[in-house]
Amino acid sequence: MASASRRVVAPVLLVLLLLVASEMGTTRVAEARHCLSQSHHFVGACMSYRNCHHVCNTEGFPWGVCRWHGLERKCYCKRLC
Repeated sequence: MASASRRVVAPVLLVLLLLVASEMGTTRVAEARHCLSQSHHFVGACMSYRNCHHVCNTEGFPWGVCRWHGLERKCYCKRLC
């Protein structure tokens, strides 16, 4: 009788061990989100990322990117939220 219960307990423990090990192995990395704000000082169509980046730096943002807004290219300032 004791050997029959051991035969049942061993596979159950193995399954529980595998479940716990699989949960411990998966880690989630939080990715930073970026917030965009249209530049208040950039004038004209945004054709150069370098100019947009410089204007955004003067506005206190670390990055600047050119993006389409309808039919125009506008400068958007970017930072971590």
